[in-house]
Amino acid sequence: MKRFIVALFFLSTLISAAQAQNRLKFEGQVVCCADCWAEADRAKVEYGTAEDLLKAQSCVANGDPTLLAVREGDKFTLYQLEQAGFRLSGKNWLEYVGKRIAVTGTVHKKKEASAIRVDTLEVLAASIAEREAANVLGQEVDLTLKDLFGTEQRLSALKGRIVVLNFWATYCVPCRKEMPDLAAIQNEYAALGIQVVGASTDAAEDRAKVLQFIKETKINFPVWTGATTADMLRFGLGGALPGTVIIGRDGRIVKVISGIVNQAELKKQIDAMLAADEKAAANQGKEEKPQTASAKPRASEASSVPS
Repeated sequence: MKRFIVALFFLSTLISAAQAQNRLKFEGQVVCCADCWAEADRAKVEYGTAEDLLKAQSCVANGDPTLLAVREGDKFTLYQLEQAGFRLSGKNWLEYVGKRIAVTGTVHKKKEASAIRVDTLEVLAASIAEREAANVLGQEVDLTLKDLFGTEQRLSALKGRIVVLNFWATYCVPCRKEMPDLAAIQNEYAALGIQVVGASTDAAEDRAKVLQFIKETKINFPVWTGATTADMLRFGLGGALPGTVIIGRDGRIVKVISGIVNQAELKKQIDAMLAADEKAAANQGKEEKPQTASAKPRASEASSVPS
């Protein structure tokens, strides 16, 4: 029995050594499918815009194999990604789409394609969309649109509130899906100075369609019309709908979200901002206390929801 265990251990060691010798390292960009990758000359046009990432959601959901595009001169070789020693935190590779990564693993043939069984993974660079979004963080970007009564509204007028600015359109199916979550945020946080604003890309002449959409989705926050792709780009979003930007009380961009919002993640972000505001107010109060010891606490500065 002892000899058998020793032999088994020796055999497993040989197998592990052989696998290590066959393990290769690849660097490339993660793409959702071959069709999306082939839409442009990727030697000249980088993949990973907000539109690419939004489209990737449906491609991955439909079961398209996620690929690693490895550049070899002016050409690219596409490898299907498969889990091996490296385990995904979610159910698919979607969180890595658009990023540049380095992986180690073994390669095998899968029908007419090549696949990598991934043992290790390291993110080397963010996607274009992530880089563009990061560039606007901390920036103050104004927006002027018209409400449903034709009155001009400016984003800068909402300074002092935390604003959840959502870009959408009546023809956008994913936009319809996220409206209940945005309405829930408005209901829960309005008294705390949070304001959701819907920036529709529908034109003013489509007012009837917008009103019908509001009725069907039970929108409970202000809606402005006439937003453009150029407006979305200024906020670090691509031209694909929906897109959401979270703006601090100082008017500066805190977070950019391409695609459908996740209510839990959105609440987590807002709660963190509220906690930071509360902490800052408490620290300011301590600094002012020696000079205003007899002063009464100020009333809440929470804003009401505009009609």
